[in-house]
Amino acid sequence: MKRKVGFKTLGCRLNQFETDALASKFVNLGYDVVEDSKDTDVFVVNTCTVTNQSDQKSRYVVNKALNQGHGGMLIITGCMANHHKEQLEKRYPNAYVINNDQKSAIPQLVEAHFNKEIKPSNDHKGGVFSYAPAAETFHTRSMIKIQDGCDNYCTFCIIPKVRGRAVSRSVDDILENIRQVVSFGYKEVVITGVNISRYNDNGTNFSALLKQIVDLDLDFRVRISSIEPDSFDDEFFELLKHPKITPHLHLCLQSASESVLLKMRRMYTYKLYQRIIERLRTIDPLFNITTDIIVGFPEESVVDFQQSLDAVNEMQFGHVHTFKYSKREDTRAARMTNVVPEKEKTKRSEELRQVAVDAKIKYRKQFIGKTQQVLIDTVKDGYSKGYGEYYIPVKIAGKLKKNQLYNIQILDMENDSIDPCLRAKIVE
Repeated sequence: MKRKVGFKTLGCRLNQFETDALASKFVNLGYDVVEDSKDTDVFVVNTCTVTNQSDQKSRYVVNKALNQGHGGMLIITGCMANHHKEQLEKRYPNAYVINNDQKSAIPQLVEAHFNKEIKPSNDHKGGVFSYAPAAETFHTRSMIKIQDGCDNYCTFCIIPKVRGRAVSRSVDDILENIRQVVSFGYKEVVITGVNISRYNDNGTNFSALLKQIVDLDLDFRVRISSIEPDSFDDEFFELLKHPKITPHLHLCLQSASESVLLKMRRMYTYKLYQRIIERLRTIDPLFNITTDIIVGFPEESVVDFQQSLDAVNEMQFGHVHTFKYSKREDTRAARMTNVVPEKEKTKRSEELRQVAVDAKIKYRKQFIGKTQQVLIDTVKDGYSKGYGEYYIPVKIAGKLKKNQLYNIQILDMENDSIDPCLRAKIVE
């Protein structure tokens, strides 16, 4: 009988990439792979620790599995495993707590466990780039990890502590990874990492890497994952005109207040951010910019917050991830004393979310009547769903094939007040 391994992934696309790679490895080893803990021999929780809420969600997933009777091998990995390793080992004494550096070696650890050749987990050497290209994944897009770690040390962020200093994967490995996943049948690759705009492999920066990616003589499209607006060059903007690159960037903002950005120790100004958006919309007036905004950062005034509200409308964001500031120990912001009361943070968060929803609806309405090429990722009774070039959800009546591209025309928009999906029909 096949053994079964389950996964639960929290947090960023980097975690998703790493889970996909691990899942594919387990498939090659003969395991059944699922996305829950029920009736599994192994359950892997790939955690996030970017906020206190992320920690709570990670613990909830582990506790839920145990409360529902999971009695197999439990593995806790990801950024929370780095940040709270001793605490997790004490709370879950029968679990393996595996840090990010060793995450790629989890399949070897599991095999050793079942072969009764168990060794201390730190004997299983991994590496942040030691992941084989994934043929079997939980997604229709293939994540391509190009970089890990960060050197920015923003005052609110724990990531440099749990992911380490910035390191870049070699150009040759990245290109070979893309060749392999396209040969597996993937139609879209997503370039991901902690701080991909700072990619540098022996003098090859992010733009130069992107140029080599789009020059590959293969049929695929490229989506760029979350990126910092602090190191764009002219070549990057020119590359965004390439037909292989989708017109969507998740461009982190965090605040539109210059004084708050300075206190956050962000590496850009709001004025620079505005100029970047202007150039993107010159390339394509419908270019989709999604972003993150933190509300209630220490010392954020009513005026500071209003500037972020105004920015949502001014920038015409396609989507905004809104976060209430979460104090993280071992960061500079944790020592700031002029904190925003929790009640006020909640009020500001709700206000920003509503403004962001209004902006999203306004942005999506612009696509009614237009054509796109949609990659199908969900097929259910009566309809299929996917994303077009601009990364907007599109629903089409009928049963289509997953991981296939279809030319469609947008007909209208669903009457959903929070996340409306566009409705479309197939066109020749």
